Amino acid sequence: MAHPLPGLHATYAADVGALCADLLRIDTTNAGDDAGPGEREAAEYVAGALEEAGISATLTEPKHRRTSVLARIPGKSTILPPLLIHGHLDTVPADPHEWSRHPLSGDLHQGQLWGRGAVDMKGTVAMTLSLVRAWAKSGQRPCRDLVLAFLADEESTGEHGARHVVAKHRDLLADVKEAVSESGGFSVTVRPKGAAADARVYPIAVGERGTAWMRLTASGTGGHGSGPGGDNAVADLVHALSRLAGHTWPVTLTPAVHTLLTALDEVLGIRIDRDRLQDEARRLGQLGELFDCTIRNTTNPTVLNAGCKVNVIPSHARAEVDGRFLPGTEDAFLDTVDRLLGPKVTREFINCEAAVAADHDGPAFAAMTEALRSQDPHARPVPFIQSGGTDAKSFAEIGISTYGFAPVLLDRHQHYYGMFHGVDERVPVAGLAFGVRVLHRFLTTY
Repeated sequence: MAHPLPGLHATYAADVGALCADLLRIDTTNAGDDAGPGEREAAEYVAGALEEAGISATLTEPKHRRTSVLARIPGKSTILPPLLIHGHLDTVPADPHEWSRHPLSGDLHQGQLWGRGAVDMKGTVAMTLSLVRAWAKSGQRPCRDLVLAFLADEESTGEHGARHVVAKHRDLLADVKEAVSESGGFSVTVRPKGAAADARVYPIAVGERGTAWMRLTASGTGGHGSGPGGDNAVADLVHALSRLAGHTWPVTLTPAVHTLLTALDEVLGIRIDRDRLQDEARRLGQLGELFDCTIRNTTNPTVLNAGCKVNVIPSHARAEVDGRFLPGTEDAFLDTVDRLLGPKVTREFINCEAAVAADHDGPAFAAMTEALRSQDPHARPVPFIQSGGTDAKSFAEIGISTYGFAPVLLDRHQHYYGMFHGVDERVPVAGLAFGVRVLHRFLTTY
């Protein structure tokens, strides 16, 4: 299926599987409370892999064992601005009892590497390492300078990773305007209506919804549980949460989502009903996931704390809510949240980051599209907005636009988003090798 590329052969970057397996066996669990092992061991491994290829690497560690790796690779052009490639080394927790294979095993089974981080995102880190090591052996160079950042703490707030790099290593990022990172470029296999052959949709992320993690507090009059009640903090908070969770946020189609829906119409040979997008998203399965959470804002209560004893009315009740908002809607979003909460509940931010966007009509997106098609003649690249958030938000604060472009060819029935933070996360080694070839094409032509 793959088209040959100049300078590539069957064994090009053949170490991608070994690199990925090694990384999967290093515990970098980040539960968000600094109690985990940190990223130090993985960072040292990455730095060693780079230095074996003659690439000087710098470790930066704002807190004990919360370590990131920074490097720079000279490109052929002295005129083009540098491109940032960033990825994270930490992973979310995994319960071994729920998995078919241990989440730290790095097992190779039926062509797939198993382990927490296989898709999110140690597989992508391995692709980048494999590619630049292959370049070092062959004497090839990227089109422009590349800044590499393998980061800590993405699975929390990024305080010990991307935010630290932006604050303390701005010199390395000088003149960088664009970046590539996770959560895009993966394949979704579909059979268009009336077609004799499959097509593969490759969504490339061109933005993210904004993040508003909020802590809510209700205050009332404490007392005995047998009393008449009335000024009850728990009741006030629960009523507010019910209004918030039950609110139907209006559908808002951003330009990128408009383009996505039009592209999917063309691929599928149908017209997606814009008046019933939530129903259409469910009907379309994995393709529907590309727009299901990015056509409206959301507010999901996730934590609830109040009281200490059944016969004691507490004077305070607290909750936490994960809020996400579309580009350009932040003020209206917060106004609506405050109206729904009412006067008896106050809110404060745990974390608030603006929505980000990149140009889906520009040369970078076009080059990614061409790189995918160079390796897969059935590729149908499309733009999409990510429902969650990544380190892209930190880099956007200093004017760097990030594309989600971590190309991987997946088995037809493999559910990419189902593996993100899910059980039995795994990635095909052949899919990683495909990703190396696509990245080679992109980075040596753009």
